[in-house]
Amino acid sequence: MTKPPKYWNKAKKYLSKKDKVMKTLIFKYRDKTLTTRKDIFYSLCKSIIGQQISVAAANSVFKKFKAACNGKINPRIVKKITIQKLKKCGLSRQKAKGIKELSIKFSSKSFNPNLIKKMNDEEAILYLSTLRQIGRWSAEMILLFTFNRENIWPVQDIGLLRAISNNYKKKYFPPIKYVNFLRKKFSPYCSVATWYLWRSIDNEPIQY
Repeated sequence: MTKPPKYWNKAKKYLSKKDKVMKTLIFKYRDKTLTTRKDIFYSLCKSIIGQQISVAAANSVFKKFKAACNGKINPRIVKKITIQKLKKCGLSRQKAKGIKELSIKFSSKSFNPNLIKKMNDEEAILYLSTLRQIGRWSAEMILLFTFNRENIWPVQDIGLLRAISNNYKKKYFPPIKYVNFLRKKFSPYCSVATWYLWRSIDNEPIQY
């Protein structure tokens, strides 16, 4: 793991001035920050595994997946693992195929993650979405956690929506109009706001 993003402290000050709830969360959760592994293949695998299941279930499956890779998650090793063995880790057939294809595209260099650095958020989301099993949510997780983009607001994320409901006393699901209002309020540091909202409902910071 690395140091927090360069914008982190500036973002905390900005959000604290903008919003009372955010000010409270930033004061309460001072022990950790957003970091990055700088390993997009690892993060993409974790993102695919985490789709549409609970954090606890995702952690359990990922632990088995990591063991199947002998602790080394990289394209060369994953490429050698059969679909059947991936399924035994707890992956659905679709997720297993997605991870397998990912390893092939990275090995053949038909997908080039270095191009993402020169793209804006929407361009990067579209490029990442060309990968099997990678939709908008997964692409946003990669931009937030791997590339530490500062203004990601994943409106499809159940955890974020639950955190908004809890902290802003809104019904679950919160109205999309209110979610978009918060997006405007927190820009250009939506990623930081997202991280603190997630932290408010989970003892351990999420990491992809």
